[in-house]
Amino acid sequence: MKSRRRPLWLSVLAGAAILAAPSFLSAAAEPTAPWRLPEQASTYAGRIDGIFNLILWITGIVFFAVEITLLVFVFKYRRKPGGRATYTHGSNRLEIVWTIIPAIILVFLAVISQDSWAYVRNRFPASGTVIDITAEQFAWNIRYPGPDGKLDTADDIVTLNQLHFPVDKPALINLHSKDVIHSFFLPEFRIKQDAVPGMTTRVWVQAKHTGNWEIACAELCGLGHYRMKGYLTVDTPAGFQKWLADTAAENKTESK
Repeated sequence: MKSRRRPLWLSVLAGAAILAAPSFLSAAAEPTAPWRLPEQASTYAGRIDGIFNLILWITGIVFFAVEITLLVFVFKYRRKPGGRATYTHGSNRLEIVWTIIPAIILVFLAVISQDSWAYVRNRFPASGTVIDITAEQFAWNIRYPGPDGKLDTADDIVTLNQLHFPVDKPALINLHSKDVIHSFFLPEFRIKQDAVPGMTTRVWVQAKHTGNWEIACAELCGLGHYRMKGYLTVDTPAGFQKWLADTAAENKTESK
């Protein structure tokens, strides 16, 4: 009796599902694995990652449900000797169900994520280190209030591509752009915000520990986009005050 061979594409689908399962389960079980998202350097990074992980679980479950259903249908309705093809207009009830279920999931995600979104975007701390960042092709111009505590005055402290703020204290950032759309991106802090010409966009972040990170521009802003990067240093409060004083002294020396 001649044995029936399994179609190659069916074997590929089954193999892909088997191979994907350990990766998905590992990703869900190890949110801090080094090959996944970068470290959580800000106080609200955990909120953002919680939304990512929830979406990962939902899409992962849907993926395996769809692939298993596909394999079942392929096996159940495979070509058989003497079988005849039939035509169906489909099921309106089934189409309504598979339209309503994704809509419910999207509404659920919107409701669940609303508090985190409001916390990050709308609930600005009452006080913190105020910083002005103006993007241009291809640099970050960074400005701090001087001794008078006000921005855009003669004693402002100005740096190029060097951002500093103290640990455990909010940094209140005003983003501007001189020319085109840029995007201020600190993946470890889960912050990514466009800088748009003619607009001032406010964001805030609070570091959990000291360290050094790279600031990327996540928007294609011209031929020199690849070299538009800055550097963030999170200092101790005392270290930040020393850096401000040293930078202010350098600014005075350069202006003479």
